Amino acid sequence: MQLNLNASLALDSRGLEALKMQARQDPQAALKGVSQQFEAVFLQTLLKSMRQALPGGGLLDSDQTRTYVSMLDQQMAQSLSAKGIGLADVMLRQLAHGQAPLDRVGPMPEAQPGEPGAASFETSLLPLVSKWLQFKAEVSTQAPMAPVVPAGATAKAAADRGQDFLKRMEEHAIQASQATGIPVKFLLGQAALESGWGKHEIRGADNSPSHNLFGVKAGRGWKGAGIDVMTTEYVDGVEHKLVQKFRAYGSYAEAFQDYARLMKANKRYAGLLGQTDGVAFAQGLQRAGYATDPNYADKLIQILNGSRMRQSLLA
Repeated sequence: MQLNLNASLALDSRGLEALKMQARQDPQAALKGVSQQFEAVFLQTLLKSMRQALPGGGLLDSDQTRTYVSMLDQQMAQSLSAKGIGLADVMLRQLAHGQAPLDRVGPMPEAQPGEPGAASFETSLLPLVSKWLQFKAEVSTQAPMAPVVPAGATAKAAADRGQDFLKRMEEHAIQASQATGIPVKFLLGQAALESGWGKHEIRGADNSPSHNLFGVKAGRGWKGAGIDVMTTEYVDGVEHKLVQKFRAYGSYAEAFQDYARLMKANKRYAGLLGQTDGVAFAQGLQRAGYATDPNYADKLIQILNGSRMRQSLLA
């Protein structure tokens, strides 16, 4: 069965599974698919860099429009890679070095004594596909994988880690609260949600910290440092994997200060300044479009009412 690898980008989990499946069914076509997907990722990065060089700040410039533009660039990159700019051909020749020619029409030739056959070709291809997928996961993931919890770990240990996060960020949250009128508890709760209690902080490809605890994206008006990572966005309730640029700060204090400026400067969040009801605050964030996750408010409410927050001095 011939799978249409051009229909979806390899950044899509379904595209990855289709690529791995075809590697087992038709190694020759799969190797071409790997090369095309590499070219597509390159083109998407190129398009993203070109758009960031354009002036922004127009009436229609928002997180929502930038999400749609990113999806457009992703699809455009896939379409351009189907036609090809030559990069995939170069990569294909490099990957196929020492193997039978891959530009032939029809099945691969039978193996001759002393020559690599179809089985050995597939054996060499599958690790290649796995390494390529692992590479993309390492450079594109939003955050490093959570450390494996030891078998003897207890709920108390997890709660202690949460308390440590709250204590480390409390001073910064107090200053942001004084600037915005948003209760310290709400600020810390949102930081815990966005960063996984500090365990899933956005990091660069070299594992450098961004100190970005609120998932603030780097729009066209942002003049500071930024980090490109894979993130999950929801459009009409449908999950999409996109590469987005997020702001990078020099410290956690800067992150809280920038969040406070964002909340005060954007009219969408005006009704949240001084809000003291946790449910209303969480639902107001979601209505204002702070995040596209349809369950964002429920997740924040769960943290605000959770045991870690109750056990802290902020409860």
